[in-house]
Amino acid sequence: MEIKITKTTAPRPRPDENNIPFGTFFSDHMFLMDYEAGKGWYDPRIVPYGPLSLEPSCMTLHYAQEVFEGLKAYRTADGHIQLFRPTENIARMARSCEKLCIPEVPADIYLDALKTLVKLDADWVPSAPDTSLYIRPFAFATDDHLGVHASHTYLFCIITCPVGSYYPEGLDPVHIAIESREVRAVRGGTGFTKCGGNYAASLHASEIAEKRGFSQVLWLDGVEQKYIEEVGSMNVMFKLGGKVITPSLAGGSVLPGITRKTALQLLGEWGYEVHERNISVDELIAAAEDGTLEEAWGTGTAAVISPIGEISYRDKRYAVNGVQIGPVTHKLYETITGIQWGRIEDTHGWTVKVC
Repeated sequence: MEIKITKTTAPRPRPDENNIPFGTFFSDHMFLMDYEAGKGWYDPRIVPYGPLSLEPSCMTLHYAQEVFEGLKAYRTADGHIQLFRPTENIARMARSCEKLCIPEVPADIYLDALKTLVKLDADWVPSAPDTSLYIRPFAFATDDHLGVHASHTYLFCIITCPVGSYYPEGLDPVHIAIESREVRAVRGGTGFTKCGGNYAASLHASEIAEKRGFSQVLWLDGVEQKYIEEVGSMNVMFKLGGKVITPSLAGGSVLPGITRKTALQLLGEWGYEVHERNISVDELIAAAEDGTLEEAWGTGTAAVISPIGEISYRDKRYAVNGVQIGPVTHKLYETITGIQWGRIEDTHGWTVKVC
C-alpha cells in the first residue's frame, strides 16, 4: 500500500536538544490511516502534525476503545538512525487490538509507516547524549454513535517527539511505595494490553504516592493483593540471593514489556538464574529485611532501566543496595542503551536501520 506524503509548509519550533522535556515537542508530520468495516484499512498517508476532527459522540471518548504503543528511534555516532525491536511493538499492538476488538493493522504496512515517518522527520531525531525520538502509534474507534459495542470505523495514527530522559532522576535510584489498596489491573482484564484505561486506573494511587514523596507505586495483584505485578508503568525485576525474579505474565494482568523481554534474554546469556514467577509482597519484604534483596529495578521503553533504591510498605522503609544502583542494574542499562544508540554491536538482530 503506497503511503501518500504531504509535507508541511510551516515547520514546528525545535526544542533545545540539551534540555528536552519528555512528550512536549512534536515533530512536523504524522501518519494516518482509516478503517471501515467491509473495506479494511485504507488511505495510508503522512500529513503535517495537527488537530484531529472528532464528533462529540466519537465512541472512543465514551467507551475507551483504543490501544497504543511506544518505541524510539536513535541516532548513532555515525549519523545513522535506527529503531529497536519494532516488530515486537507491532506484534504486541496486534494482541492489544484483539482484546479491544480493534482490527489489526497489517504488520508490513505498520513497519513501513514507522520507517517512512521517521525518515521524513529525520532532522527531528536528536543527537545529544541520552536523547532519542519517541514514537507513539495508536488506534481508536471513530464511530459517532453512543452504544456499547465495537466500532465499525477506526483511525490509526503515529506521532513522534524528540525526548530526553523520562525521569528527572535519570539513573538515580527511585523511592517507591507498595500499594495495598488500589489495583492497576485484574486477571482476565486488559492488564496485558497497552490501552489508556490501564494507565487512567493507576493515576489516583500514583498521585497520592507522589504527594508522600515517592516516585512510583509498586502494584499488587487485583485478586489477592498479595503478589507483585508492576512498578508504576514499568515491569519490575528483583535480584534475590543471586537469582533474578520477575512477575510471571501467565495471569494476563502484567504487560509483556519489550525491554523486559530484552533484559531477560541478556541476563540468561550472562549466566544468571532467571525466574518468571509470582513473588509475594511478604517474600519481598522478608528478603529486604534479611539482606537477600540485592537489587531491584524497573524496565520500560521510556526509562529503559530505572533502579529502585528504597521500598516503603506499611509505613516502614527498606533500603535496596544502600540506595545505590547495583552492578546488574547498571550493566543492563549500559548494554541495552549501548545497542540502541549503536555504541555496542547488535549481535541479536534487534535494531532496524531507517536511514
